[in-house]
Amino acid sequence: MTALRDVRQLGLASWCIGAGAVRNAVWDRLHDYAQPSALSDIDVAHFDPTRLEQARDDALLAQLRAIAPGRPWEVTNQAAVHLWFGQYFGHEAAPLRSLEEAIATWPEYATAVGVTLDEADRLRVIAPHGLADLLAMRIRRNPTRVSQETYRERIARKRYQERWPGVSIELE
Repeated sequence: MTALRDVRQLGLASWCIGAGAVRNAVWDRLHDYAQPSALSDIDVAHFDPTRLEQARDDALLAQLRAIAPGRPWEVTNQAAVHLWFGQYFGHEAAPLRSLEEAIATWPEYATAVGVTLDEADRLRVIAPHGLADLLAMRIRRNPTRVSQETYRERIARKRYQERWPGVSIELE
């Protein structure tokens, strides 16, 4: 909740904290872990087709670091992903039309979830593929943008079953 309140201070029109930050929190709770898992980053996704320059995300990141130093923030304008995706991942991505559409492309269905917080402290969950995989602790590849090879590399790197023994992984 604190991280959501921190991001809300940025005043973005369309935003969420998503991916691993949400997945880890849910799976830690489902495993009854007393301490939350360490996060490599807190993914702040936002959507602003009028401000595609990297300098904007850099400025938002600097603001978050000033608000909450020491947190591993990462800020990405999902409206700009198509501008750098091909160089980074080796295949092109079409421009996205909304934050929801962006989340729907994230690598695994259990990870394709975002949470935002309105001014009245009401949570809104953005889960284009639903919450079944997240709550069942099931990892399945979202083929929208992730190749089988990249999926297998992610599984090895993320060590899901080592970190959360109740997780099941579907390989195609």
